[in-house]
Amino acid sequence: MLLRQSALTTSLLFLLFVSCGESPKKENNKVQENIANTDTVPQNQVDSPKVEEEEPFKLTEENAIDFFFDYAKTIKKDKVKITTTMGSFTVELYDNVPYHKANFIYLARQHYFDSTQFHRVVKDFIIQGGNSDDKRTAGKRGKIGRYLLPPDTKKGHKHHRGTISMPSSERDNPHKLASPYEFFIVVTNPGSYHLDGSYTPFGRVVEGMDVVDAINNVPVGDGDWPWQNIYILKAEVL
Repeated sequence: MLLRQSALTTSLLFLLFVSCGESPKKENNKVQENIANTDTVPQNQVDSPKVEEEEPFKLTEENAIDFFFDYAKTIKKDKVKITTTMGSFTVELYDNVPYHKANFIYLARQHYFDSTQFHRVVKDFIIQGGNSDDKRTAGKRGKIGRYLLPPDTKKGHKHHRGTISMPSSERDNPHKLASPYEFFIVVTNPGSYHLDGSYTPFGRVVEGMDVVDAINNVPVGDGDWPWQNIYILKAEVL
């Protein structure tokens, strides 16, 4: 009887010993497995550094003068060829009217004038271009910026026939700040000198004045807008 109890006690102790010896090992293996699984991160889940996109540059009334002051220093050209649905003409820009010259060349290089129209034609007076009733034109202006240019009327230039000048803004504008997206060309012979001192001549037509005269002779409706649209197809710096 005592022998049986001793054998039973020995068996129980052996089982307890085996159980206690293996359990920590198994548990430890599971912990190591979990750690390994946690440390292994799929490649597609790794966060890549975010690249901040810079906002596109826009001209404003605060930065336009400084911008065109610097831009004028880089300009080596002084002629712009304007191709329209009625033919082409070339203007030569004055060096001593730097802001207006730089503005016109900048807009030409930005392709702003392409697909705009001669939207105002006054017989024996002027043709005015650079605007349109197309939404794309408003979109272009929105991307380039909203700004005005100060008049520069004391450089000795007058509104002779063939002069290209810049109209003032339609906003409340006692200082005759120029609307930079538009221009007009004088067709009056010998000129329209009553405009001197109020608007800024910044160049003259040197080739294709016959095309300018042809545009000035088209029929117009209310607001001096031509009955048949006259588009500027391209303005290119020569």
